[in-house]
Amino acid sequence: MAVLFGQLFTGISIGAVLLLIALGLALTFGQMNVINMAHGEFIMAGAYTTYVLQQSISGAGWSLVVALPVAFVVAGTMGALLEMLLIRRLYARPLDTLLVTWGVSLMLQQLARDVFGSPNVQTRAPELLTGNVALPGGLTIANNRLFILALALAAVAALTLALRLTPLGRRIRAVVQNRDLAAVSGIATSRVDRTTFFVGSGLAGLAGVALTLLGPIGPTMGTNLIIDAFLVVVVGGIGQLKGSVIVAFALGVLQATGEYLTTLSVAKVIVFVAIVAFLQWRPQGLFTLRTRSLA
Repeated sequence: MAVLFGQLFTGISIGAVLLLIALGLALTFGQMNVINMAHGEFIMAGAYTTYVLQQSISGAGWSLVVALPVAFVVAGTMGALLEMLLIRRLYARPLDTLLVTWGVSLMLQQLARDVFGSPNVQTRAPELLTGNVALPGGLTIANNRLFILALALAAVAALTLALRLTPLGRRIRAVVQNRDLAAVSGIATSRVDRTTFFVGSGLAGLAGVALTLLGPIGPTMGTNLIIDAFLVVVVGGIGQLKGSVIVAFALGVLQATGEYLTTLSVAKVIVFVAIVAFLQWRPQGLFTLRTRSLA
């Protein structure tokens, strides 16, 4: 029972990390049809923001608290600048956005090497997040992974409420459903696009902060995670937040189970084969987006 619970929670914690990374893509890719290969570098920016803040703030706990909003703003600003300078000229051309943002990601990786060096660096975790929570029956839960799970769920709740209850959320949903109709209705679609990119990229910055609690950070850390995040969005259904939540945790549990029964490499293969099989059966993803498009 202890082993089963341990693997289940490991899978849930992996899913929480995937969810944090995929939330931003659910906006920029799922809702704006932009294949942003630089999304991983926004994760890196959030992680390095935590590292820089720890150089000036002595307490690891306070530096983590400060890093969460600062990383959101730093990564969000980078995303807004990318949208304003490049992406805005490439809407409805997803393959062009892939090539352009891939080039931007390589530039950002090299910039990180020039500023911080090629070797990975380590951040300090707050003492509160270094231990375990003991449960009856000899079960334990790592504090850092429990914090990441709480952060992911809080981000999902905040994003859901913002999309459903705020004027900005209604404008975003209107642009997603029918961009042309939203424009002629008086909605400044370019401003909505930039704001959406800011929020999506800022969520990637939060994911970067969370990843500093799990291990060292480096210039290529985002590259190792971006493909899994894209798979979460695609399998969950383009533009469907609830689909991304379900698929992130499902893939996390599947990967943890595969790692326990086999090896890490075989587990990755199992997850990929399961995704391919699912998309063969349901190519539109777990959920589909209802639109008012006349096409």
